[in-house]
Amino acid sequence: MASAVLAVDQGTSGTKALVICPDRGVIGTGTAPVTPRYGAGGTVEVDPGELLSSVVDAGRRALADAGEPVAAVGLANQGETVLAWDPDSGAPLTDAIVWQDRRAAPLCSELSPYGDELAHLTGLPLDPYFAAPKMAWIRRERTREGVVTTSDSWLIHRLTGAFVTDAATAGRTQLLDLDTVAWSPRALGVFGLDGERLPEVVDAAGPVGTTTAFGVPIPLTGLLVDQQAALLAQSVTEPGVAKCTYGTGAFLLAQTGRTPRRTDSGLVSCVAWRLGGETSYCLDGQVYTVASAVRWLTDLGVISGAADLDPVGSAVPDSGGVTFVPALAGLAAPWWRGDVRGSLTGLGLDTGPGQLVRALCEGISAQVAELTRAVAADLGRPLSSLRVDGGLTRSALLMQTQADLLQIPVEVSALPDVTALGVGAVARLGVDPALTTEEAIPDWRPSAVYEPRIGPDEAAARLAGFRSRVDALLDGLPGGQGTS
Repeated sequence: MASAVLAVDQGTSGTKALVICPDRGVIGTGTAPVTPRYGAGGTVEVDPGELLSSVVDAGRRALADAGEPVAAVGLANQGETVLAWDPDSGAPLTDAIVWQDRRAAPLCSELSPYGDELAHLTGLPLDPYFAAPKMAWIRRERTREGVVTTSDSWLIHRLTGAFVTDAATAGRTQLLDLDTVAWSPRALGVFGLDGERLPEVVDAAGPVGTTTAFGVPIPLTGLLVDQQAALLAQSVTEPGVAKCTYGTGAFLLAQTGRTPRRTDSGLVSCVAWRLGGETSYCLDGQVYTVASAVRWLTDLGVISGAADLDPVGSAVPDSGGVTFVPALAGLAAPWWRGDVRGSLTGLGLDTGPGQLVRALCEGISAQVAELTRAVAADLGRPLSSLRVDGGLTRSALLMQTQADLLQIPVEVSALPDVTALGVGAVARLGVDPALTTEEAIPDWRPSAVYEPRIGPDEAAARLAGFRSRVDALLDGLPGGQGTS
């Protein structure tokens, strides 16, 4: 019987753990909540101790549910969440600053003359979304003590004593040279982080250390940032295919192969994973507020939760002329304008919850459509389909709206928890190097396929209306127009 592995996905609002058997599938599950604190000025923090306890609790619950031992453990992480900590004791020296946090925006403005150089070096635009601006902010405003890293390095250290990060997570810092996949002295100097002790950059699969946090000693053999883990689990391993995960935000990644593809369309070029010393790259685009925008509508009392999207939105035929730009935490790719805030236009006395829900679904879908347009421009050909996963793919209204605006099929993964499945696959590769990547990842299949129900002219008109609202928002801000 093939050995099972424990796969732990440490996310923004909680940690999910699966015990995965190659023959029987998922045989154990466990979850534990995480509660970020949202503050004035776009600050988002979380207690590091809560991150660690959620990993341990979810993992122990999954193992108890499975009732059998595992050969290895894999850990997926949030990517751009950072903290300072003592490398001797492991004690955190600051709260963890979450990827959504915008407090480093003034620092990015100060460093804007270096933006083009950093983008070429690291593949990433200068934006507080990424780790390096947050790390530099901590060094300026909080503490010069200890080390400052992404959250995965701290969790790995607490679990095993190792001081490492995988290449894909390192690629989310804006400190990694995209070509050499090594820390860039020039980027470190720009951010004032030269002289910092940084974790060793390692492959996604391979022995890292042994942890006893879950009870018996288990080797940690798989590390990967969350969206790249989902990319792997969706079997997006060849250039020209893309996936989008609909979670707190939406994250679209397209595989580009062994060579980094510099982009001028506003997307991010980054490491997909490094396995056996071979690096694969991807293009990456983000929508900051998706499930968090649904939560915003819920907090206002318009709906009672995500389950209301379909019944409430389907009660009306369309958005009634309402346009919602759900930039509640700024606009990410391809605009990169964190200073933009959301807008609702076209409201009338007849506007009700149904129109607002439809406008939200269209606003989310339009932003994802902008990302696919940018991917097509960079790849030189359009996508043939989009593979999707995440909690909001349960909304038929959102998925149909997405297919309509994309004018290509939207294939919903039949596999839940693809991030955990992806890091489980690299954990298997780490414990059994004889496996191929194709053998390690689960068989991909769609649970539903949404075909476009409107014509290309109507889709183009809807997207043009959305872009005009974004342009109007950009026109009202310093710096004027962005990419549209």
